[in-house]
Amino acid sequence: MALPDFQSFFLPALGALADGKPHGLKEVREKAADQLQLDAESRASLLVDGRTPVYVSRTDWAVTYLFRAGALARAERGVYQITERGKELLARGLEKLTQKDLLEFPEFRKFLRGNGPEVPPPCGGDASPEEQLANAWRELRESLVAEILDKIRQITPSHFEQIVVDLLVAMGYGGSVEDTARVLGRTGDGGIDGMIKEDKLGLDVVFVQAKRWGQNVGRPEVQAFAGSLEGARARKGVFITTADFTREAREYVRQIEKKIILIDGRRLAELMIDHDVGVTTVQTYRVKRVDSDYFEED
Repeated sequence: MALPDFQSFFLPALGALADGKPHGLKEVREKAADQLQLDAESRASLLVDGRTPVYVSRTDWAVTYLFRAGALARAERGVYQITERGKELLARGLEKLTQKDLLEFPEFRKFLRGNGPEVPPPCGGDASPEEQLANAWRELRESLVAEILDKIRQITPSHFEQIVVDLLVAMGYGGSVEDTARVLGRTGDGGIDGMIKEDKLGLDVVFVQAKRWGQNVGRPEVQAFAGSLEGARARKGVFITTADFTREAREYVRQIEKKIILIDGRRLAELMIDHDVGVTTVQTYRVKRVDSDYFEED
């Protein structure tokens, strides 16, 4: 089943504290999830970070909103208790408690306003603030990947070769740009190939082939690459293409003994982003949380 939207967690989170006793955040999360009848699949759904369950983020932010609206009080670190205002909200018998309902309380309006003169409009309700930021980051990254791929497909073969060299060096392979450029020879078909050092000391080598192709790379090309490793007495290889690999090609590398990594156009663009090759950082946002331990007295 699909996860309920962010604001659907407000009322269950408040209801989890309806008995008036202090409850830990972990207990509130599970009670809210039970009330919303979340199945195992919904509880396993993760944020973009790949670590935090979505329902945990939504419950935690629901508790934060309720606390800022004066519906909850913090009994101690990570422990909350319902207030008279919270009990009054429950007594209204609302089918769904929303941000719009919380806006009647001046503490909540001040919380949303921050240092600004006006209160922002209510959120759409689908995602918590943390999710909205993560989703915006993902959309920007997807757009950047598409833009990089478009650029790569328009550049000259020699420029593509330079990108491959720069990326490998940025990832820690081959030593210096000069060394890597010297050992990777041009194939004459819009690509490069050769052996580079896997580490700065050259304790092992990696055979590299990069193809600036428009069509997908099939098993015959990858099988020929595996044969090149054999001839070069190399055990590891990286095959890079600006296009994609066929299913047969991917299955082939899973079956053979030698370790061959296939990097398609999309993965190439992602690696360029991750290692700052061909991209520039415009702005950095650091998401922080309060360190509750810091405020604990000895």
